[in-house]
Amino acid sequence: MNWGPFEAVRGLRPDGVLPQVTPIRRILSELQTSADPYADAQSALEPLRARIQPDARIAVTAGSRGIRDLVPVVKAAVDWLKSVGAAPFVIPAMGSHGGATADGQREMLAGLGITPESVGCPIEATMETLVVGTLDDGTEIHHDAIAAKADGVLLVNRVKPHTDFHGQIESGIAKILAIGLGNHRGAASLHAGGIPSLGGNIEAAARMVVAQGKILGGLAILENSLDQTASVELVEADGIAGAAENALLQRASSMLGRLPFEKLDVLVIDELGKDKSGAGMDTNVIGRCWVHGIPEFESPSIAAISVHSLTPASHGNASGLGLADVVPARLLEQIDLRASYVNALTSGAGGARRSRLPMVMEDDEAAVLAAVTMCGRRHWSELRLARIKDTLSPHELMVTPALLDEAAERFDLEITGTARELTSAGRLGPWSER
Repeated sequence: MNWGPFEAVRGLRPDGVLPQVTPIRRILSELQTSADPYADAQSALEPLRARIQPDARIAVTAGSRGIRDLVPVVKAAVDWLKSVGAAPFVIPAMGSHGGATADGQREMLAGLGITPESVGCPIEATMETLVVGTLDDGTEIHHDAIAAKADGVLLVNRVKPHTDFHGQIESGIAKILAIGLGNHRGAASLHAGGIPSLGGNIEAAARMVVAQGKILGGLAILENSLDQTASVELVEADGIAGAAENALLQRASSMLGRLPFEKLDVLVIDELGKDKSGAGMDTNVIGRCWVHGIPEFESPSIAAISVHSLTPASHGNASGLGLADVVPARLLEQIDLRASYVNALTSGAGGARRSRLPMVMEDDEAAVLAAVTMCGRRHWSELRLARIKDTLSPHELMVTPALLDEAAERFDLEITGTARELTSAGRLGPWSER
């Protein structure tokens, strides 16, 4: 491939020899795990039984995040609604994702496993919205036109800490209602006032839509630190953007996976993507927010981050790539700039710094060498470098000797393999031993 202006970096390679790395794993005990998310979702819906009218057209939302059990939970909702006599259908609820087109959002759902065949009902999508009200600051509140015409709406989403702000309500049921079902216009409208006001606006917007009387409630998926479904809970309509949803957020925050080290010189991340986090990489994991008006994290402290690939499920949307410092040139081939920039523009202040392009090097090895060169560590024998697959898996790492020595003294970390080269022939090496 011709790299255009980036041809200038071909052959550019920082000096140095990378230390070997050794696989380690954080020992996670007493994890809450759902044995059957499908059954849990159906059980959680039972309080709604008396409220479902025969033949009622009920819209079930499906977002664009990489929720492990999204398909069984959505299918459980569809099957349950059918069992009580309703006529369910699925609608995308993902703001501007998928290039802000209905076809693009259908494609994203298919990439996540949500198809008419897999969930057993039609999928209806539109970018059209209705304005249901205006907040005190003039923000227009948009609501998906198909959802507005339905007899009822059942929200499905994961509840977890947000990557842009912290508050009483973050990422969850209220967000998928206010932003996800706001489509491109609604997402852009809520983000236009800046990130510091976003949390409060999401809460107010969600309550405004709930007041329309069509929202049945929300199925909240909670995940543990291994990215497994911990539980599926029903949030009644009057608990959305309220105390009930906040209580689930507190539980989700306590289970969030985090890096086992507070200070790193370099973090090597194999993949970023919209299926991993709304910011491509979970800011709560990497300790970088980079949004104007939002305080930075106190920990972890990471001097340099290299990111090496974009997940296929992102469909070219590299939103959040600007959180990295260095990338290999091959990642450029995976980026759809239009999809990435539509997402960044919709995010407003949340996209300004995160949509920037990091330093580009020829290959994986050169990218890591560049990150190490710029991390501020004079003696590479003391280098605190860790590699993870993505920010959903911060418990599995490869680490350099300086971190391995620390890991050997900790009861919560175990060594799971032998030392090996981080890269081979310019590419990141495999995780499993051959």
